[in-house]
Amino acid sequence: MGRRVWSRLVTLDNNADHRPDVVHDLEMLPYPFEDDSFDEVHAYEVLEHLGQQGDWWSFFAQFSELWRILKPGGFLAATCPSYRSMWAWGDPSHRRVLTSGTLVFLDQGQYRRQVDGVGGARTAMSDFRFCYRADFVAVPGACREDDESLSFVLQAVKPSRWLPLDARGTARATVALDE
Repeated sequence: MGRRVWSRLVTLDNNADHRPDVVHDLEMLPYPFEDDSFDEVHAYEVLEHLGQQGDWWSFFAQFSELWRILKPGGFLAATCPSYRSMWAWGDPSHRRVLTSGTLVFLDQGQYRRQVDGVGGARTAMSDFRFCYRADFVAVPGACREDDESLSFVLQAVKPSRWLPLDARGTARATVALDE
């Protein structure tokens, strides 16, 4: 079987010695691409090198930027070390660990279900919609996590399903008090 030939491939690296098409540091936002530029973005063993663990601002800024450059319905395919892998923190250049649970925070539908309680009970999921308006859904069957790695494919939902606070119609518990 032959090697896959890419068409319209754009490579990016922060090291010009690797001879990418675009030299750019992914920590520097915005990325040097127009909105809705790509059908797919592939980030294999990249995302764990960005931001800092616990730095929610950079986490959402990075994924918002990836969402911005994807076309509607575009795909983000990525791999990173599993939190159970010795390489998650053993590699001195790794700055963040992602898990399948982390991906939930990138899906506006999950905020509606888990934070607002639409269609069921609320959970303890933190609400980052004040700073995150992009929207991805995990492609069914494309997220795998084992002892060594996490691999996933997210699809960009455009327009985003983000809703302003006054339009969310959150489920609220009502208590009736008897006299």
